[in-house]
Amino acid sequence: MLRRLSAPTAATLMLLCTPGCVKEISSDERLDRETQNLAVKDTPGAAELQKLNCDDTTDALGKARNVNRPETDRLVDYIELYSSLRKRTATFEEAMNRNPDLSYREGSQHIVNAKDACVQQTADVRVEFETYIRELVDVPTVQEIKGGNTVTIARLDFNTLRQAIETLEPDDKDALLTRVANAEKKVAPASAPASEEPASGGKKRGSR
Repeated sequence: MLRRLSAPTAATLMLLCTPGCVKEISSDERLDRETQNLAVKDTPGAAELQKLNCDDTTDALGKARNVNRPETDRLVDYIELYSSLRKRTATFEEAMNRNPDLSYREGSQHIVNAKDACVQQTADVRVEFETYIRELVDVPTVQEIKGGNTVTIARLDFNTLRQAIETLEPDDKDALLTRVANAEKKVAPASAPASEEPASGGKKRGSR
């Protein structure tokens, strides 16, 4: 014979078995939800993206292209410009990947156009930046006349050249860095104190 359940026990079982009862989520699920909410919260919204663009690069690019400026300075300008463009492009892409609605909501065409312009500008500057880096790696030193002797000197600051290669991150980065290190070994030692310099001096710059 089946034993009859007491009223309190039956009520408890019904509560536990009711399809509509609230399901307890695990700690992992709760963490995932909180992480997703935080990611969306930290992602720039439409208002922030409306202010972001890559239209202010003309002056910086002009300075980097100026062949009359020291090559170390030009390379620094390329590093800063490329890094800035890459950061702005990444901000657009991350925000729009996390919140695809930003690409389709009313009035968002300005954001889409600004993002596309940044992507194109970053790609164009990368081509120039890489071309210049490879030119410098190919010819990293020049000849200079000192006291009637021809010596090899650095064409630019090698640490800056290394920083540029690290910033660009080409596929052959390690090979380029090795070439810079080898060139550095061929450079003449640092200049002697002024009292030991030849009285007649020498050319400040040799031909490339």
